[in-house]
Amino acid sequence: MRWSVVVSAAVAALVGLGGTLAILVAAAQAVGADAAETSSWVSSLCLATALASFGLSLRHRIPVVTAWSTPGAALIASMPGQVGFSAAIGAFLFAGILVLLTAAVRPLGTLIERIPGSLAGAMLAGILLRFVAAVFDSAETLPALVLPLLALFLVVRLFTAAGAVLSVLAAGIALAYGLGLAPPWPGGPALSTLVLTMPSFEVAALIGLGLPLFLVTMASQNLPGFAVLRAAGYAVPSRSILAATGLVSILTAPFGAHATNAAAITASICTGPDAHPDASKRWLAGVAYGICFALLAAFGTSLTSFFQAMPPALIVTVAGCALIAPLAGALGTAMAAPEERIAAALTLAVTASGAGFLGIGSAFWGLAAGLAVTGLGVARRRL
Repeated sequence: MRWSVVVSAAVAALVGLGGTLAILVAAAQAVGADAAETSSWVSSLCLATALASFGLSLRHRIPVVTAWSTPGAALIASMPGQVGFSAAIGAFLFAGILVLLTAAVRPLGTLIERIPGSLAGAMLAGILLRFVAAVFDSAETLPALVLPLLALFLVVRLFTAAGAVLSVLAAGIALAYGLGLAPPWPGGPALSTLVLTMPSFEVAALIGLGLPLFLVTMASQNLPGFAVLRAAGYAVPSRSILAATGLVSILTAPFGAHATNAAAITASICTGPDAHPDASKRWLAGVAYGICFALLAAFGTSLTSFFQAMPPALIVTVAGCALIAPLAGALGTAMAAPEERIAAALTLAVTASGAGFLGIGSAFWGLAAGLAVTGLGVARRRL
């Protein structure tokens, strides 16, 4: 074990949690979770990440780094008031079951892979667009807080993409206290407790939230995560990773965890030579990463209560800054193929509109609209 292994794992864990905690809080608020349920949500996600990363890295002797679905959290946050908390838990379980089935039933994985990348990217872009746009709404109402943080983000990002969001988070907390916008830390440090919620299975929530959650997690998290491992020279045990993350997602969903998956950005920190010069020993970084998240799971309640005490504009700004790069990537994927741009643009527009029909969210209808246009184009070419 080298210090570089521990440092890389700690940095990856800090980037993973600090860059997305605001999005998790916003997602929990959107489905009506109270303070205890929100804390349980964060703690159970950290626990699931710890278990999956530790177990997979130890078993396969490669640095398998997992995380929670940030696009999935953004999807949930984009549906305020549309799904209740118990129905959301049912949708999380459904998405986890679909991941597990994808690992067990090879044709299902093949079917998911056949969804055009442009449509998957457009659906993700539609989900993220409203989140990023909300930053500028906050800038209009609270410019003294938001505008300096935006400027800081753009400057720091010139030098380090990962450090930009963390800089905004740290500076935002300091600025919120400096402007008198944040109260003292309620309760102080405290160990986490998990809150068990019985799921309810509502068809509209399963189709409108569970299915899109599964799709964005597969397309925007698992597939890029596999690509990072391949780029680092490792043979990817994709079915094993899907089985493990699907299983821990199912086990932790009743405590609020929405989805666990292979990581991409944080994985790149643990799979390169900076973690360990010997590629055959970098699996230790995955183990250390799991231990880091086990420690974070123990203090998820404290982290969540502290962040919930911050002004909403800060949460919106940190979340929006964290999602600008994913939005740019999703837009690039959506518009990469000229012959698919109309279908992708329609998918993006329907998803970003937030319009729901039959109680089903816009992400599902956006993908359905894009697939319909794609199908018409295929039928026309065959005539």
